[in-house]
Amino acid sequence: MTEQGSTTVRTGTLEVPGATLYYEVRGAGPVLVLMPGGSADAGLYGPLAEHLADRWTVLTYDPRCYSRSRLAAPVADQRVEDHSDDVRRLIDLVCPDGERASVFGSSASAVVALDLLSRHPERLDRVVAHEPPVVEVLPDASVGRALFAEVRAVFRRDGAQAASATMSAGIGDPGPAVGRGASGTGWEGPQEDPAAELPPPPDPEALRRMRANNPVFLEHMLCPFTGYVPDTTALAAGVERLVLAVGEESGRQLTARPVRVLAEQLGREAVEFPGGHVGVVQRPAAFAATLRKVLGG
Repeated sequence: MTEQGSTTVRTGTLEVPGATLYYEVRGAGPVLVLMPGGSADAGLYGPLAEHLADRWTVLTYDPRCYSRSRLAAPVADQRVEDHSDDVRRLIDLVCPDGERASVFGSSASAVVALDLLSRHPERLDRVVAHEPPVVEVLPDASVGRALFAEVRAVFRRDGAQAASATMSAGIGDPGPAVGRGASGTGWEGPQEDPAAELPPPPDPEALRRMRANNPVFLEHMLCPFTGYVPDTTALAAGVERLVLAVGEESGRQLTARPVRVLAEQLGREAVEFPGGHVGVVQRPAAFAATLRKVLGG
């Protein structure tokens, strides 16, 4: 056990097929799993978990190919289904009597959230999917598909920094604000706001770990996860538990479009969260307040 802020953090590992998962648990109450996206690990969610541990048992973890988790074999292209099965096993660990857990995912982990609801609805209470970049639902899916393939090709040729620049350029500027329920286009879109809360200073060790994960993300996760095709029939069966979320500053960027299209297909309204694609980092306290509201806490 360790202390972070005012909360005791309980750590552990879980053996799953092909990997050993590192996880952290804070607080008490109903279980809430915070799933990191991109190249992030459990360290991304320290401030958010602190905000929520008064109401929930908050579980965070390092995905199977990242940081303190370990693969049993050399890393290869990752499958969304393997990552969602990992989360289901973590839920089984902390909910051994079959009670349901809520989950939150953003970006790549929001894709995991969709798959989890499609295949393991019996283990879930509320599912919050924040800007899953599932470009295959778009009418112009080939554009997003080509962009992410180009990003990976640039990474292989010129390295991670050049690949990130290519992705940022392809994602596009946020453009004019888009109201709830409208169709847009997005990824990050941080915008300067003198009144915005200042995020806490990043933990240097967590930053080091997550930067070291970036090559794995660009080579082995970006294309498989953005190429995931949601099972809208299965999602429709559990739609009352699903919250489709979009950043209020994401506007019409590429990775904001899919969640709006998916919301329309499922007859839902996308819920706006503070910040852009990385609002959980930009506006942690406000983001936590919105997440608390949609989770009913």
